[in-house]
Amino acid sequence: MVQAPVGFQCPACVSEGASRVPPVRTALGGVARRQPRRATQVLIAANVVVYGLTLISADRLITDYGMLGVAIASGEWWRLLTAPFLHAGLWHVGLNMLALWVLGGVVEPLIGRWRFVAVYAVSALGGTVASYAFSSPVVFSVGASGAVFGLLGATLVVMRRLNRDVSGVVALLLVNVAIGFAIPSIDWRAHLGGLLAGALVTAAMVAAPRRYSAAAAWAAAAVLIAAMAWVVDWRTAQILALAA
Repeated sequence: MVQAPVGFQCPACVSEGASRVPPVRTALGGVARRQPRRATQVLIAANVVVYGLTLISADRLITDYGMLGVAIASGEWWRLLTAPFLHAGLWHVGLNMLALWVLGGVVEPLIGRWRFVAVYAVSALGGTVASYAFSSPVVFSVGASGAVFGLLGATLVVMRRLNRDVSGVVALLLVNVAIGFAIPSIDWRAHLGGLLAGALVTAAMVAAPRRYSAAAAWAAAAVLIAAMAWVVDWRTAQILALAA
């Protein structure tokens, strides 16, 4: 038996009562957790581990799994999913992971772990699809920058939803977009694609009533993925026509 304020209760009754207690929610409907950055930490660890494997493989992973238009058009569609976890150098992965840590620390605690993962994944895919659609089909592209820009867009949306000052976020966004256009080696298409995807799915989430925010997030993600699948199909047909 378990001692209660008045009398005693059986352990099974206590467990049943605890299971009925609704989870604590954040201001934007996410489930409040003791470790609010867990998904951010896991994503950073995954990127760092893959970077280590890239060094061990002498960049073979980039060759086999990086974003390359002609390879994707020939059937290697998985490159759209693997390229965001590959990085071309220590500074590349370091800066992206620093940005992921900072932005994840803002977004994940507010929207919840799984919705954060959804925003990250859709943003990463939005970046690679935009790069595939509008870049040269013979140029490699790798990196989590599309996902990071998606989180930047998500940060702007959630800060605006909470009526907080967004001038710093807007300034940071404009500076990074300008850098992307100024440096030829940076894939600005992936940046803008990730930014748009992340902002859209987050906007759908926070615009919905709180009880439906999770459903709105997943529905928006599904619509965006369907739209990106159409873009991939269009670009594939275009590349194959040019190669014919």
